[in-house]
Amino acid sequence: MKGKMVLKWMNRIVSTILLVLLIGVAGLVVSTKLAGGEPQIFGYQIKTVLSGSMEPYIQTGSLIAVKTLDSDEKKNLKADDVITFMETQDKLVTHRIIDVKQTADTVLYTTQGDNNNGPDREPVLAENVVASYQGFTIPYLGYIASFAQSPNGSLVFFVLPGLLMVGYSFFSIMMAIRKMDVNQNNKPADTN
Repeated sequence: MKGKMVLKWMNRIVSTILLVLLIGVAGLVVSTKLAGGEPQIFGYQIKTVLSGSMEPYIQTGSLIAVKTLDSDEKKNLKADDVITFMETQDKLVTHRIIDVKQTADTVLYTTQGDNNNGPDREPVLAENVVASYQGFTIPYLGYIASFAQSPNGSLVFFVLPGLLMVGYSFFSIMMAIRKMDVNQNNKPADTN
């Protein structure tokens, strides 16, 4: 009897883990699509750090949370803030502000990676600032996130949990059928 209870609880735990994993991955995919390619949770975007320019403050391969900024917030940043900005059309960079210059039209930020020898070549226009870093980092998880966004990663992180869920459901159904067969065979024969 005790073994059956343990098996029942194990069944519930495995089912719950697989379901949560499947829903979590599906939620991340939907969030990514709705945010235009970047996962966003409660106004924070999740970014993967691909270089060592901010080490040791932010390690290569880390996931970081950055807060998206409105146009007023973009103009009110100060030295020592860590920002994520558009360096080119398809390249985001996260570096520290080391100097702020106000012009008649805009604000210019001089930035530098903590691990770099000198400031970045071009100042950053306030309009090109995307977000500010809020100090939340998960080391090494960025490697997994980058892989998850690749075609092979999508297959592993989206299709595999679904297949595991289907396989586990099939296994559970087969066990229930087997149990019904055993119960059917153990019934006393009708003697009419």
